[in-house]
Amino acid sequence: MDDDMEGGNLGPYQDRPRTFPSMKHKAYAPWIFRVLMRINSRILLVLLLVCFGAIFYIGASTSPIIVFVFSVCIISFFVSMYLTKWVLAKDEGPPEMSEISDAIRDGAEGFFRTQYGTISKMALLLGLVILGIYLFRNITPQQEASGLGRATSAYITVAAFLFGALCSGVAGYVGMWVSVRANVRVSSAARRSAREALQIAVRAGGFSALVVVGMAVMGVAILYAILYVWLGVDSTGTMKATDLPLLLVGYGFGASFVALFAQLGGGIYTKAADVGADLVGKVEQGIPEDDPRNPAVIADLVGDNVGDCAARGADLFESIAAEIISAMILGGTMAQRCKIEDPSGFILFPLVVHSFDLVVSSVGIFSIRNKRDSGVIGTIEDPMRTLEKGYSVTIFLAVLTFGLSTRWLLYTEQAPSAWLNFALCGLVGIVTAYAFVWISKYYTDYKYEPVRTLALASSTGHGTNIIAGVSLGLESTALPVLVISLAIVSAFWLGRTSGLTDETGNPTGGLFGTAVATMGMLSTAAYVLTMDMFGPIADNAGGIVEMSQQPESVREITDVLDAVGNTTKATTKGFAIGSAALASFLLFSAYMDEVAAFAQESFKQVDIAIPEVFVGGLLGSMLIFLFSAWACAAVGRTAQEVVNEVRRQFIERPGIMDYKEKPDYGRCVSIVASASLREMIKPGALAIISPTVVGFLFRILGYYTGHPLLGAKVVASMLMFATVSGILMALFLNTAGGAWDNAKKYIETGALGGKGSDTHKAAVTGDTVGDPFKDTAGPSLHVLIKMLATITLVMAPIFL
Repeated sequence: MDDDMEGGNLGPYQDRPRTFPSMKHKAYAPWIFRVLMRINSRILLVLLLVCFGAIFYIGASTSPIIVFVFSVCIISFFVSMYLTKWVLAKDEGPPEMSEISDAIRDGAEGFFRTQYGTISKMALLLGLVILGIYLFRNITPQQEASGLGRATSAYITVAAFLFGALCSGVAGYVGMWVSVRANVRVSSAARRSAREALQIAVRAGGFSALVVVGMAVMGVAILYAILYVWLGVDSTGTMKATDLPLLLVGYGFGASFVALFAQLGGGIYTKAADVGADLVGKVEQGIPEDDPRNPAVIADLVGDNVGDCAARGADLFESIAAEIISAMILGGTMAQRCKIEDPSGFILFPLVVHSFDLVVSSVGIFSIRNKRDSGVIGTIEDPMRTLEKGYSVTIFLAVLTFGLSTRWLLYTEQAPSAWLNFALCGLVGIVTAYAFVWISKYYTDYKYEPVRTLALASSTGHGTNIIAGVSLGLESTALPVLVISLAIVSAFWLGRTSGLTDETGNPTGGLFGTAVATMGMLSTAAYVLTMDMFGPIADNAGGIVEMSQQPESVREITDVLDAVGNTTKATTKGFAIGSAALASFLLFSAYMDEVAAFAQESFKQVDIAIPEVFVGGLLGSMLIFLFSAWACAAVGRTAQEVVNEVRRQFIERPGIMDYKEKPDYGRCVSIVASASLREMIKPGALAIISPTVVGFLFRILGYYTGHPLLGAKVVASMLMFATVSGILMALFLNTAGGAWDNAKKYIETGALGGKGSDTHKAAVTGDTVGDPFKDTAGPSLHVLIKMLATITLVMAPIFL
């Protein structure tokens, strides 16, 4: 944004030309992409072939399963390239649309560059800290027996951490890159057909989803294969394949680290701009949400991309990476205890499941096709129903491929029917995912009673709207918790009764059963991310249509897509919370296994009756509330700056309301960008430092009181309580925020007085309160609990 945004005179509202003031276009791409684009296409093709050849050579030296995973991932990348070409081939509409899109793209890419520059510096600093810790820590007996020294272990962990952070950053960039180019194409398509606009938004989201999931799977597979070949795994006197997954935890930590700061920074950015724009524009001035007279409107539209697309891409990347690594650890541990002759199937099973996820989700994405319609909302199929049909296709195929995967990889002569039990565990996970999506939709879609009741509460004022929204959010925690509880118990029981036993005859498949259920829940992750990306793209499209003053019929189409996008964002957040709960349980189990390996003694229970351990639990719960408070306060402080700036411009430039003066959009973009980068540091640092400091201090206390495992036990308690509190808090925040948003959307359809009424103003207040809930604190919490679990895995040696 620059001073050129100040130029241009607009006439009266009815007579003004439908052009957006000229702005300089500052194309930006990360340096690695700029370098690649300068390389001759033939040379680049040769380099790609060499890279693919090297990857497949390493994969072939590891396992045929790895070759299969590599093949599917590479094919999915080609599919995503096709989707990109298809989306970018669509027209951008009239010049006023493309100029608004350019402004959004410049703001989003500029913020991304600054934000991820800051995150990369922090990641390098943390990498040096991890290196220092690992150079002086103990190593497990298994690592010592294999000749893996401290230095090698340290460098592997740091390299994995930085690799995970890099891949997560690229995933975030991919999520934003497509959204800032697809939004204007959806806007243009809405002038012709609602179904075409829907298809473009879905395929644009599908491109991002396939790349994110493919990168998560490919990254873990490449790291595993390289370490397998380099360390000579399974050779005489070297590390066993069952111990190798523990070396991958740094990758998950790097992904979690970037995802947390991306979610925090992006969430603060988007919601501060949104709150500031709504409070002054809608409530005080009574102008539409994306009216070009509002100085904060460009910042709001930019925020949709950096908060909902870039951050969500990094978030889901981290979810899949953490789940894969924890399941690999548990699969290896179980195979070792059961003395399974070839454990590779149990270790690599998560990679195969997510490879099939790429296949079935691609089918689901392509099942949404364009059909001729008149473009009038009343004559077309409900967009939500169309998306649900695609999801149903994806789920059906996921059930089939999951069963094939379990029969292929989890069949063993020691327990011939075990694979069937694990297939049922996967089915439990798939049903759980569907249940979470349905529950979230029920509580956030205005077609159902909860949101309509909330909208009705707005008719009696702002206070009753807030009370109803808070109570709805609190109530919404009940069903998801029951579903999670049932899923964990069912999967654990199915795994335990699979017939797999250790040397003493004790059943050992329980924890791996919960791991398989988590994989089942994430077996449609690419399609779920597609639905999530659909939301901000549709939101941006509506803003572009509003600002470029397209006919009302076009805005009606984008309004419907935007409302559906709000629901899909809320449902995918519910999905993410459910998967985070199961993944955190797996990571906690992996942490206890790792502590037992380092301490060389059993570590299966944590007694919260011990005062220090109970205190650790209290600290974990407190961390969740303090983190949420700081995240919401950051949005509030930044929004205050935006509100003051927008009010100042309306006072000092009275011609803005008559379209005689041009708002300074760049000033609001600058405010939210600088503030969000500043405000993300404190809550992020709290999340990283807390478990390390607590574990180290109680380790010292345990040393002097004769309790050598006290530090590890206190951290375990902290992790358990933080997971429980974090899941409940995230459910409350996400659902309440989504319900407030769609209650406002419901009133804007004309219900209960419609736009501009007192009921609408009360609903806008509720939506404003819910903004930091659903897009900053809530999404950051489920990233936080997984990061706490991964950081305890990485830092476990210093707690002993």
